[in-house]
Amino acid sequence: MTGVHMRNRTRAPAGRRIRSLAAAVLLCGCTGEAERRVSLESGDVEFERPFPSGEPHLAVGAEGRTILTWIEPEDGVPALRLAIREADGWSAPRTVWTSDEMFVNWADFPSSVEMPDGTLAVHWLEKVAEAPYAYHVMLALSSDDGMTWTEPFRAHDDESPTEHGFVSMVPWREGAALTWLDARAMAGAAAGGVHVTEGGHAERGPMSVRFRTLAPDGRLGPEVLLDDRTCECCQTALARVGDGLVAAYRDRSESEVRDIAVVRGAGERWTAPAPVSTDGWVIPGCPVNGPQLSGDEAALVSAWYTGAGGTPQAYVAFSADAGATFGPRVRIDEGLPLGRVDIERLDDGSAAVVWLEASNDTPRVLVRRVHPDGSQEPPLLISETAGERSSGFPRMVRLGDELLFAWTIPGEGGGVRVRPVQLPD
Repeated sequence: MTGVHMRNRTRAPAGRRIRSLAAAVLLCGCTGEAERRVSLESGDVEFERPFPSGEPHLAVGAEGRTILTWIEPEDGVPALRLAIREADGWSAPRTVWTSDEMFVNWADFPSSVEMPDGTLAVHWLEKVAEAPYAYHVMLALSSDDGMTWTEPFRAHDDESPTEHGFVSMVPWREGAALTWLDARAMAGAAAGGVHVTEGGHAERGPMSVRFRTLAPDGRLGPEVLLDDRTCECCQTALARVGDGLVAAYRDRSESEVRDIAVVRGAGERWTAPAPVSTDGWVIPGCPVNGPQLSGDEAALVSAWYTGAGGTPQAYVAFSADAGATFGPRVRIDEGLPLGRVDIERLDDGSAAVVWLEASNDTPRVLVRRVHPDGSQEPPLLISETAGERSSGFPRMVRLGDELLFAWTIPGEGGGVRVRPVQLPD
């Protein structure tokens, strides 16, 4: 097996379509009416990398191509790799960066973005001290589809040996925009992430979420503080909606309520944080389970996980006014979600949401279609997986009438996998 598979552009055989349909119906325990409502068709795995590859991320580039990034060791050294899916299939993997100092984390993984002029930008994390969470966000650019890369440069102005990560990037104006979590307020002791107050007391400072722009020539715009107190290690999300941007993240109140918040803006002007939903999840530590967003000219949809009330739950909420307000939350899980969500808005206003479900003792990557009125269709099985951290976070992008999924199968014989799912006509 070469590990790289060309895209099969023909429709799935009828037998496989029936098996995919049956899997969806079995998962929800539904009958014939449910069969008629299933609207997603799973194709074969079309790209895979061997164990111990992991931490995949997907991004949509120019003219419908897809950029996949992941981490796969080379001679025992962590390596950030990239492949591009064109109309005729996947490119061979290309190495972006290798380093013994690369910080490899199951939840805080590299990503990519393609700017309007075709420039590719990637980010990853690089350790800067011996402390467990002392690492910086690094960026590199390519103008030749990833064949060569610029020298890496830091994404943020802060040089403190503290945590910087959980980056989200989207194309923006002539370049790109990015958000990240920044622990500069924890600076003061590289080994502990604490700082000393004026009274001589050692305290753990708050995490913050920040924003800036990136130009194709590598110039970085001014840093903008979006929120000075957030959850420490949940993913951020960033989406373009009309002429603006919406950022989402897990907030953190003084009383340890950690619900999902959004801010809206562009450049240096942003709104105050507002909740997507008032779940009231009080938890004294980070659940490592961030939100996701997908938007278009005016509409936006968000997906997130919560453990409010001691019950794991995964939700979707729709916004018709670019994130200024959200409708009622819609629960989408099957009863025992692990979260790790991703979401894509579809042309008819519905959304496809993917998550990990731990029911039946075999964790699964599931996707289902949800409508703004709260109705939803039976889930479709993308893959069986495992509940352990090494199974990572499934990622999803939309390309016309197709959804593309990337996930990790942990353990020997596993690794990164990518498969398409067909949307209805």
